[in-house]
Amino acid sequence: MLPVIYTDRFLEHRTGAMHPERPQRLAAIVERLRRSPLAPSLAWQEPRQATREQLLWVHSAELVETVEQVCRAGGGSLDPDTTVSAESFEVASLAAGGWLDGVDAVIRTGEPAWVLARPPGHHAERGQAMGFCVFANAALAAHYALRVHGRTRVAVLDWDVHHGNGTQQLLWEESRLAYISLHQSPHYPGTGHSHERGAADNVLNVPLPAGCARKEYQQALDTLVWPFIERFDPELLIVSAGFDGHIDDPLAEMALRASDYGDFARQALARTRRVLFGLEGGYDLDGLAESVFAVTEACLSVRTRQV
Repeated sequence: MLPVIYTDRFLEHRTGAMHPERPQRLAAIVERLRRSPLAPSLAWQEPRQATREQLLWVHSAELVETVEQVCRAGGGSLDPDTTVSAESFEVASLAAGGWLDGVDAVIRTGEPAWVLARPPGHHAERGQAMGFCVFANAALAAHYALRVHGRTRVAVLDWDVHHGNGTQQLLWEESRLAYISLHQSPHYPGTGHSHERGAADNVLNVPLPAGCARKEYQQALDTLVWPFIERFDPELLIVSAGFDGHIDDPLAEMALRASDYGDFARQALARTRRVLFGLEGGYDLDGLAESVFAVTEACLSVRTRQV
């Protein structure tokens, strides 16, 4: 069985009718999985809520308090792109907690797991929510693996089409953590240049021009990404799985297909079975749902049969 961490409460983070990061994203994914032949092999699990203490491992007290206060007042904007509703503080804490649950599952079983949560997290910086992201889920999960599980090498692979400036910032100084990103450039948020290498040479950025498809991504993976990850030899690999590089996505200009994401997942799993996949972006509902399905299929194809 493949652990899938999800709750319907993730739909209660309401961003407005015209906002790209909307509840329908998760609804489309869940419907696709539950109606698929993979459904009997999925173990759905409710997430816990990340504690305030855990959020403060990566965020300033001022940010956590601001998010809570804005939500308590009924919602509003945390930056020009990031809208929250009254329920969003609790939902974002559940999303962060879901990524921690995913780390627990992967470390316990030595097999992959999925976190299907929103709001996403890879743009959230220590003191600033931004880019649809409230709390830095992937970065928190990486630090959690160090603090709670005693891991000594944890890598975050970010294939979202946008550079994860928040994750990079929050892993930059820690030699036991690595951050690897493939992203469209130039594009939002304007970070992720190849010369950004981390305090311990623990960051690899692979900026790609608009229009790239499987061929260009595969070349970058084979020549840069997989060698970097193999040298780092992570005990846990966390994938910030954004699907906005899909050819039909409205917020970017890449040309990947759902099957490409499935192949990327298989390649990651060929290097270590200890992979946590966590949802980031992806805004075309059909492309998003099919891409998540392809990654889920890849996870199930490599998992050992549970007795």
